[in-house]
Amino acid sequence: MIRLLPLAALLAMAGCARQAPAPPPSAPATTPETQAAAPPQGNAPASTPAPATQSETEQAKASQESAGAATEHQAHSDASLEKIATLPPGAQLPAGRWKPGVNYDPVVPAQPTNVAPGKIEVMEVFWLGCPHCYDLEPLIKAWLKTKPAYVEFVRVHVMWQPVHRAHAKLYYTLESLGRPELFEKAFETIHQLGQRGEPMLIGSSDEETFKVQQRFAVQNGVSAADFAKAYNSFTVNTQLQRAEELTQRYRVQGVPFIAVNGKYATDVVKAGGEAKLIDLINDLVAAEHSH
Repeated sequence: MIRLLPLAALLAMAGCARQAPAPPPSAPATTPETQAAAPPQGNAPASTPAPATQSETEQAKASQESAGAATEHQAHSDASLEKIATLPPGAQLPAGRWKPGVNYDPVVPAQPTNVAPGKIEVMEVFWLGCPHCYDLEPLIKAWLKTKPAYVEFVRVHVMWQPVHRAHAKLYYTLESLGRPELFEKAFETIHQLGQRGEPMLIGSSDEETFKVQQRFAVQNGVSAADFAKAYNSFTVNTQLQRAEELTQRYRVQGVPFIAVNGKYATDVVKAGGEAKLIDLINDLVAAEHSH
């Protein structure tokens, strides 16, 4: 039985990192960072004030959660995992605004997509508990209203730790029930609970998590029986397996993460901000469509 509550209590601090945070010590440790953040006391000299405004890069980093340096050193025994390589000049975007290896990375070998012929896939890997994914959502919704008809947008829930898997099961269950509006409701509810420091639609065990999520569904018009049937269905389990595979194959280290047509990978930091990420997606899509 997987214990989830300790993770839930730390989600607001953990952000959207792949590595689960260690439990905090009984007394907060003093670090150079906390010393710098603490206000001066007594006659101690005040630290140098932080700049009044963030640079564009700093703002972008604040909108993108990374997976933690430790994961970069993990061994990858699966030879099918994605390898990032330099794109040949002919496959790059036209010189100018976007630079390969800086604003986007080629995925080599390119991955098969799950869309109809003639369609271009834009895939977002996200987490229902990620505040940065939540902040990006209004821009995604606006883009979906204006995107070209040949673009198909798909979401994949990240599958890092038990808490991410618990939220993924809720997401794919709601998707299986054909209630897309409940995705937005779950996203909003989890975000609000996280802001209050409360468990984000998860419990202290797998069984308790099921009950909490079932109660959420019932409160939003889904019968308890229908939720339980979908929750334990072959369809949902298949979607979870696919999400697990894609999380590993794309080596997703932070969310929100964007992949265009299985060939390009980017995120908020690489693009330089949320609005620029949408612009970059449009340019990558247009380049793919012209090939």
